[in-house]
Order: sequence, then structure tokens, then C-alpha cells
Amino acid sequence: GHITQDETPQGTQLGGTAAYAALTARALGLRVGVLTSCAADTSLSPLDGIRVIVLPSEKTTTFANTATPEKREVILRHRAAAISFDHVPELWQRTPIIHLGPVADEIPALLPAGFSPSLLGLTPQGWLRTWGADGRVEPRKWLQAEASLNHAGAAIISLEDVDGDEEVIEELALASRVLVVTEGAEGARLYWNHDLRRFHAPQIDEVDSTGAGDIFAAAFFIRLHTTRDPWESARFATQLAAYSVQRRGLKSIPNQEEILTCQMEVL
Repeated sequence: GHITQDETPQGTQLGGTAAYAALTARALGLRVGVLTSCAADTSLSPLDGIRVIVLPSEKTTTFANTATPEKREVILRHRAAAISFDHVPELWQRTPIIHLGPVADEIPALLPAGFSPSLLGLTPQGWLRTWGADGRVEPRKWLQAEASLNHAGAAIISLEDVDGDEEVIEELALASRVLVVTEGAEGARLYWNHDLRRFHAPQIDEVDSTGAGDIFAAAFFIRLHTTRDPWESARFATQLAAYSVQRRGLKSIPNQEEILTCQMEVL
């Protein structure tokens, strides 16, 4: 998915699901690769040590986020070039976990033939949004949802992604093997095997929630691949993502003390 530039009151910072998820996966001990697209002058130094394949683009996907009393308002300033699966190295096509994390409808919703991950994880935010000439981002119907979700091992959305529409959530849950809906400070709910359970987040003073959902997703997919237990994976991811809101931007990536604490708490 796209690495992004996020405009914040503290300045412009590197972001995007691909960045947060990759750094979280590395913190959890995995070897990580990223396929993205951004402008040549975009600094990817926070991802040093991670193999990043960058498809050339005139612009880097750029978002402006503004908090309003009702909800967060998102403006798409620029969008990088689309990402083609043709550029995925052959070895990556058989990697244990593939995470598709679009933020601006930049990748196809279905893997081509030949890809065979043990777990395909989706965070379909970028397929659930549209924008007009002014760049204002709004929810939209995801036309390929059923076909895409049927091929995935698990999918994670936020309540915000669907503007709180419970009918849409029900449709996505019915099409999914495992569906998680993150609910910010309230934690998450998980649909699996015709059952629904809620996982409450610990009460932590929030500084910045940006990236918490992406950290949750990476932690959940990794734990699910290891344990095959969605309930335990949700408990672990909920706890780990809660720590992240104490710090801003990519500094919110879990540290080893937090990871160890969460691992102990779910035993």
C-alpha cells in the first residue's frame, strides 16, 4: 500500500498503513518487505533496515486530518501512482503473511493466481473510501467486498471506515472468515464462526491515535498466523495498540517491553 505524508498540527510526517504495519511486524521479530509508490524526494529513513520496493510516482499520497466535534475530517491532497502486483518479487508471493493495506484505492482487491500466502490479511480502508474534486474523503460501497473477503484469512476495519453503518458491518462480517471492527478507545469487536465477542482496551491517556489501527492489524495478523486463535489474537492486538496512543506518529510503534507485557497478559 501507499506510504503517506500526513499533515498534522505538529508538521508533516511519514505515515500510512504500510509504514505502521511494517515497523510493527519488525518489532515483533518478522522479516518485512514493503511494496509502495511515492515521489523520489520522500524520505523513507524511518523504514531503514526494511526492504522497500518503490514504484516511481510524481506525487506522494498526502492526507490532511482535522478533528471536528463530530468526527475526523480527512482531505486527500495528493495520490501516488497505482501499485501493480506485477512488481511483487516471486519469493514474496509465497511469504507466510501478505497484508494488503490500501489507503487510497491504490491496489487491486484480489491477489492474482500464483500468490500463496499462509495468511492473507486485509485492511480495506482504501477500498471503502472515495473523494471529490476538493479531496474530501467520504465512505463508499466496496463493490468487490464479497469476492475479496472470501479469499482472505482475516480482515480488519474501523468503525470510522464505514461511518458507523452497522448494516455494512453485518454484510462484511457475513462475507469474512474473520472480521475485526476496531472502535478506538472502546477496543474492538470480532466476528468469527457465527460468534461475536468484544475486547475492551485498557484506559490509557491518549496523545495521538494515528496508526493505532494499523499497529492493531499487524499484531493481529501475526498472532493469528502463529496461534490460529482469533480470540487470543484480538486480545493481544487490543492491548498492544492501546500503548501506541501515548506517543505521536511512528514513535508509537511498540517497544520490546510493551510487547513482552502484552504477551504475558494474554497467556
